[in-house]
Amino acid sequence: MPDLDALAGGWLGRLQGALREGAVDASGELFHDDAWWRDLLALTWDLRTAHGHAALAERISDGPRVGEVSLALAGPATLVEAGREPWVQAMFELSTPVARGRGVLRLVERDGVWKAWTLLTAMDALVDHEELTGVRRPMGGAQGADRTARSWSEARRRQEEFEDGEPAVLVVGAGHGGLGLAARLGCLGVPTLVVDRNPRIGDGWRNRYDSLVLHDPVWYDHLPYLPFPPSWPVYTPKDKLADWLESYARTMELNVWTGTELVESAHEGERGWRVTLRRADGSTRTVRPRHLVLATGVSGTEPNMPALPGAEEFAGLAVHSKDFPRGADFAGKRAVVVGSCNSGHDLAQELFEKGAAVTMVQRSPTYVVSVAGSGLAMAGMYDESGPPTDVADLLGASFPFSCAPEMHQATTAAMAEHDKEMLEGLARVGFQTSSGINGTGALQLFLQRGGGYYINVGCSELIAEGRIAVRSGTGVGRFTPTGLELEDGSTLDADVVVFATGYQGMLQTARRLLGDDVADRCGPVWGLDEEGELQGVWRQSGHDGLWFMGGNLAMARFYGKFLALQLKAMEEGLLEPRTLSEGGTA
Repeated sequence: MPDLDALAGGWLGRLQGALREGAVDASGELFHDDAWWRDLLALTWDLRTAHGHAALAERISDGPRVGEVSLALAGPATLVEAGREPWVQAMFELSTPVARGRGVLRLVERDGVWKAWTLLTAMDALVDHEELTGVRRPMGGAQGADRTARSWSEARRRQEEFEDGEPAVLVVGAGHGGLGLAARLGCLGVPTLVVDRNPRIGDGWRNRYDSLVLHDPVWYDHLPYLPFPPSWPVYTPKDKLADWLESYARTMELNVWTGTELVESAHEGERGWRVTLRRADGSTRTVRPRHLVLATGVSGTEPNMPALPGAEEFAGLAVHSKDFPRGADFAGKRAVVVGSCNSGHDLAQELFEKGAAVTMVQRSPTYVVSVAGSGLAMAGMYDESGPPTDVADLLGASFPFSCAPEMHQATTAAMAEHDKEMLEGLARVGFQTSSGINGTGALQLFLQRGGGYYINVGCSELIAEGRIAVRSGTGVGRFTPTGLELEDGSTLDADVVVFATGYQGMLQTARRLLGDDVADRCGPVWGLDEEGELQGVWRQSGHDGLWFMGGNLAMARFYGKFLALQLKAMEEGLLEPRTLSEGGTA
């Protein structure tokens, strides 16, 4: 085995030389034929993935345009024996004239030659525009001759109300994504206002069904700058998360207007946006941000509520999961839940535990994994034994979304073996399960469809034991006076029907809030593009000054940084807007 540090360091030196010279011929010497290079802003000012020598050579050819690129090892290289062939893994630091960042290199030996299999280059900071953290943190209060001019509380009141200026960025939505982005922008010195129509920060979680608990573990879910305390439960109850978001906004000194709705907007070219807001007291305020960010959740806020014939005849209650009241309200009642992913299972379980007789309608197969099984995918990364969160995030991002499907397939197969008894029990009662897209489990379902899976917290056992009934392989045809008629001709009596049928997506929320002209200028939002990167989120949308912020807590924490850096770069004149017609890849 060669000296790993020398091997990795030598490879980085050769890549550095190739980038400085734009030496496209170096691609074949540096990368294997199936190699991947993922860049997060550092060299492309976008989220891009190059795969194959033609794309890799193009990336190298852009080197002179970027300016002098420097690469240096950051810590020892290691040998990782996983998958079908071992690799040498090394983390490194990079710098360009405008940015500093980090990266991850994986080298694989084939036919006696070590070349790169995967490479990640990611921006961390803008030169001379670094975050106001650590040694750059603010002094606190007025200083010098202004020491008694204004108290901290008065200064904060004026900041929150934007009495002395306009916000550069207006964020719509005070969930984890909007607040995390606002925190990053605040640390970059970008004046940011967050608005939310709910009366309190966290109401988006607080107002959901009682039994809602995060299905991802605490180590995966930290917010930027302020991790959960070490006593925090592994799986966070929704009310606890709601209260945490509220305290997070106070601690991070975010400017949030609750009870506030966007009622009118217009984009005025280089002047940016003119947005009229209606506040909780009924007053209106017009603000003029240069950037508008919709942070209304991965799926948006527009529910998929099927318009079924016979609805006016139904004597019971029919609601979308978004508006579901409380399971306790239906004790002794007959309930039908349409939908078999996370929300459908959670609602069915809550209704059952509160005394309802529950039937789930499963229209298509569902990927199901237990909480313990899903933990196999995070072992050694997001757990008590894992590396610091920022390192885990970087290592996770260093595998492009479309890279190494066989690794995801192997992990999915291992989880299925762990859950064999549970899956066999579901099959016996007719519940249809799948292994995800091409056997890759939940990740690709989330990236490409935004759903289609359930992480079991107890409902699967109730279904397997027959305590929650299931009708699989059929959709809903119409309402009847006493319930539902399914597409297969069978009927179900019900006092309440809950449609856990998802949402229409962030672009439809943009259409409702901002109008068709704005939405039609955007590219797709969510789903993978031809390079395997998510479309439209955390990157330029296709409409000047409009951005989308989405993702679960972990993705929002990590990728929100790159959105914040782009906004800061535009504020400082380092980055120009790019429309889709000009070659953007949103």
